[in-house]
Formats: sequence, structure tokens, C-alpha cells
Amino acid sequence: MIVAFWRFGPYHLARLAAARRRLHARGLAFGTDDGYGWDHEASECVDTLLPGQSIEQPDPETSARRFGDVLARDRPRAVAIPGWGDPVSLAVLREAKVRRIPLVLMSESTARDEPRVAWKEAVKRRIVRLFDAALVGGRPQADYVAQLGMPPERIFLGYDVVDNAHFARPAPAPAEIGPWNGRPFLLASARFIAKKNLPSLLRAFARYRELAGSDAWNLVLLGDGPLRAELEALRARLGLEPYLLVPGFRQYPELPGWYQAACCFVHSSTSEQWGLVVNEAMAAGLPVLVSNRCGCAVDLVQEGVNGFTFDPLDVEELARLMHRVAHGAVDRAAMGAASRRIIADWGPERFAEGLKAAVDCALAQPRRPISALDRALLRALIRR
Repeated sequence: MIVAFWRFGPYHLARLAAARRRLHARGLAFGTDDGYGWDHEASECVDTLLPGQSIEQPDPETSARRFGDVLARDRPRAVAIPGWGDPVSLAVLREAKVRRIPLVLMSESTARDEPRVAWKEAVKRRIVRLFDAALVGGRPQADYVAQLGMPPERIFLGYDVVDNAHFARPAPAPAEIGPWNGRPFLLASARFIAKKNLPSLLRAFARYRELAGSDAWNLVLLGDGPLRAELEALRARLGLEPYLLVPGFRQYPELPGWYQAACCFVHSSTSEQWGLVVNEAMAAGLPVLVSNRCGCAVDLVQEGVNGFTFDPLDVEELARLMHRVAHGAVDRAAMGAASRRIIADWGPERFAEGLKAAVDCALAQPRRPISALDRALLRALIRR
């Protein structure tokens, strides 16, 4: 079968490796650049439709033609596609559907990601009906795909996982935290874009420091992006420069050292389909503070057991939770152990199990031709 992603970064390669142990699977990357900054990782098990091209402005018709060549060459039993919201995914869907190849939808969308518009949801329902089964992140994602018309018995969990062993493996502490002389710190990791809500995180951290006084922890913010200058200016205005480290984007091999040196992880997004950084932190054994707008919160955060959820728009609530975890009657070691216990069920093998179940389900469905109306709809959406 073929497992398609926009680009194969570390997460995707770990999932594909697990899938290959269960299925005869090959990976298919739509392009080679998705804005995340990962080092390119070549794999003999992955083909690329648009090699060397940015996927910010893909050519869906070229992708469709090349995908048709892949289908003719490999004759896959099934194809798994990431989502329905972009022209390339829709072009790939169309090519597979025309050939009556069983289709698995891979999705991490939830009903709360953004305001929903009735006519757009109606269009999505027609598209979702073209798939034979779905592999989704967790319960909120399953609920949304079911809302769009996929029968619940054809929906399987396990899409959003990371290589837990990579983040649990002992790693040295980063040299950059040396000047803090072992001072405990909170850790956040995110792209510096609006939905990550990082200005509110900084304001909450400043308020936390007021509550904690001289005992206050520090904060490390990993990542980079277009809002970096704005965040650095806010750090200066809030007087946080001695206590807030912004070391930039870090590649995958470096991440375990940052997680393992931290004492708690914070993720403050106002909109997040899942939030794989939470998986990473939990695999490293950290208590977690997670926005209740993150798609992973329902499945991964057990209140008071391995962390807490919060309203990302309530700066005071987040500040109080920081204080509670750092200085309150909280057993952080027990919370970290609980994180590892919970996330143990959300590793690459879960992706492989869920994908195999979804593929088996898809193969059992009748092969129906695509209707003229659906062809016209896909053509219009691809060219939009």
C-alpha cells in the first residue's frame, strides 16, 4: 500500500517504519519543504511527487499525473491520504478513486479547530464519503470525521504518534542552560506563529514570576518563525531576558536533551489539531500543562494525574498552574511517570495497528465508481 504525507520528517519516518512491519507499505511525499525546518531525511522506502519543490505552492495536476504513474507502477492494494483540505490531496484522492483503489483518510482535524461554515461542511461531507475508512488522532478527531459522515465502525485511532523511545533515551543537558546553574525551568516548543499563542505564554510566565518571587523557575522557548522579533521585544518589555531563553529551532536529535533537562512542559495554543510536542514531552517523562484547545488534550492529559489543561486566553489561570506545578503540593515525579505510562499506548506501533485495521476495513468495502458530480466537485476544488 501507499502512505502519503506532505513531507517525511522524523515523525512520519517512524510511523512508516512501524507500518512496514505490519503492511507492505511505501511512503509518498508530496514535496520536500513544509516550513518546519527539519533536516531532509532521505529514505529508499519513500517516493516524492515534487522533488526539490516547495509544497507551499504545489502544482496539483502535475502531482496527479505523477501519482498516476506511481499507481500504475506499484498497483497498491490501498492508499492512505493526509486530509482533504488542499488541492494536492484532492488530486491524489481523485486519481486513486478513478482506479477504484481503497482509500484511507488520515486526519487530525476537530470540530473546534476553527469556526465552521455550513456550506463548507457540506462539501467536506461529500469528500469524506469518497473514503472507505479513516485513521485519526484521537476521540475529538473521530467525533468530527463521524460528524462528516464516516460510519464510526470505519474510524480507527492512532494517527498522531511519535517515536517514544527516541525521547525517553537518556541525553545530555544542553550547554545553553549552563549559566542557570541547575535552576529548574519550564519548557515550551512551537513555531512562532499566531495560533501558538506565545505572547500569552510570556505574559503568564511574567505573572507566575510575580507569584513565585525569588523561588521562580526559568522558561525555555524552543522554535522559530515570523513572530520571533515580536516575542523578543515582548521579553524585553516584561523584563524576562535573564529568565527566558530562546535558543531557536532545534533538530530532532537534539530535542531529548532539552525535554529531559526541563521540569514541566507548557503548550498554550489557541488552535491545535493535535500537538505532537505534548507526546514528546510525555515520552521524556514530564508533567504537562496543555491548552484545552489542543486536539490531544482529551486523550493525553489526565487532570491532576500527569498534568493540567487550561483556557489559553486566561493568562492568570496559566500563571497559577505554573505556580502550582512548581511550588504547590504536586508530585512532579509521579506526574512524569504517569505521562510515560499514558503515552506508552501512543507510539508508532499504535499507528501501524490503526492503519492496518483501517486498510482491512477499506478493503472490505464495495468498489464503487466515482460519480460525475463528485468528479466535477473535485475538479473545481483542485483548480480553486
